[in-house]
Amino acid sequence: MNILLLGSGGRESAFAWKLSQSSHCDKLIIAPGNGGTGTYGTNININVNDFDSIKKIVLSENIDMVIVGSEEPLVNGIHDFFLADSSISHVPVIGPKKEGAILEGSKDFSKKFMERHGIPTASSKSFTPDTLEDGLAYLQTHPLPVVLKADGLAAGKGVLICTETIEAQEELKLMLGGKFGAAGATVVIEEFLSGIELSVFILTDGENYVTLPSAKDYKRIGLGDTGLNTGGMGSISPVPFATPEFLAKVEERIIKPTVDGLKKDNIDYTGFIFFGLIKVGEEPYVIEYNARMGDPETESVVPRIENDLVELFLATANKQLNQVNLVISEQTAATVMIVAGGYPGEYLKGKAISGIENLRHSNAFHAGTLLENDVVKTNGGRVIAITSLQDDMFTALQSATADAGRIYFDGKYFREDIGFDLI
Repeated sequence: MNILLLGSGGRESAFAWKLSQSSHCDKLIIAPGNGGTGTYGTNININVNDFDSIKKIVLSENIDMVIVGSEEPLVNGIHDFFLADSSISHVPVIGPKKEGAILEGSKDFSKKFMERHGIPTASSKSFTPDTLEDGLAYLQTHPLPVVLKADGLAAGKGVLICTETIEAQEELKLMLGGKFGAAGATVVIEEFLSGIELSVFILTDGENYVTLPSAKDYKRIGLGDTGLNTGGMGSISPVPFATPEFLAKVEERIIKPTVDGLKKDNIDYTGFIFFGLIKVGEEPYVIEYNARMGDPETESVVPRIENDLVELFLATANKQLNQVNLVISEQTAATVMIVAGGYPGEYLKGKAISGIENLRHSNAFHAGTLLENDVVKTNGGRVIAITSLQDDMFTALQSATADAGRIYFDGKYFREDIGFDLI
């Protein structure tokens, strides 16, 4: 099979690494890819939202399957684009249609979906510029802290936790006034839940699903989970506090009602669902849905999947996931993200990277890198994810952290404490 993978981050690097191992994968094209994905296939530099150019590649390269890594093309309707064009409608797309991707594309929609189908989540109300005064009055009586969420995609920056009413009211004015552009045209005001977060993922064909390994990511830039929020500084899988009893609750109260709810709402959903969860006491609640895999969680989850990934995707495309026996490694995967100095604020690009060949017990999944004149250089805030798969959590964490120290570029930074809070 000839496969096209859309995306350029660490998530896509992990997918490319796994797809390239399949006996079914004859040709792998990654668009646009990064400085490391060329190891597993061929990079083609096109924008993931340029559907016409993607169509040209599908036709010229005789592509048999398209896997969508990132959320934007899904929310923008790439699956629908394929179905509407007779020349490419036969090519399966792994990723939901626009009507399903709205689970991630609209916080307001997802909250109403959960309420409609009895899925546990924080209580909330939504407001628009026309109802700003109502929103300000609502905040006046809302318990603190309070969470404000831009309805649409805001590149991971559209969620604010406010500890004072005045602060929350000012932020609501700014958000509805255009702080996050069109993404903030509606703002969801949400109850703050206190607990520990984790991520659970499924792959569904619209009828059946398989549950992938759980993972926990670390969002804060500083040691001990301090400082600014980032796109993710590392992850670990499995999650030790996600006991079989807790995961059974997740299955019964969240996963099954979500898949059944999509069917009841006549939404034909093919692809991944990311459940961003919080464990409050022993009870699971949904913080958010994503219509794709997480990053850097993918870098910890994919190495633990022992099945052929292409076979999993073929079963998904053919609505045969009920015939799949998913095999998950008992080992622990730990991922440490190396970032550019200054991230998540302003950071420098174009710094030469050395030492990747010195890794001893880990894989390097490139994220923000490019290959220029045979030199790998930094090209983003989150640069390289270092993942180690080992028999126990301590060894995995120790190996990934040590190997992260073997890579060098000017301004390099990584957290040395990822996952050690769980030991």
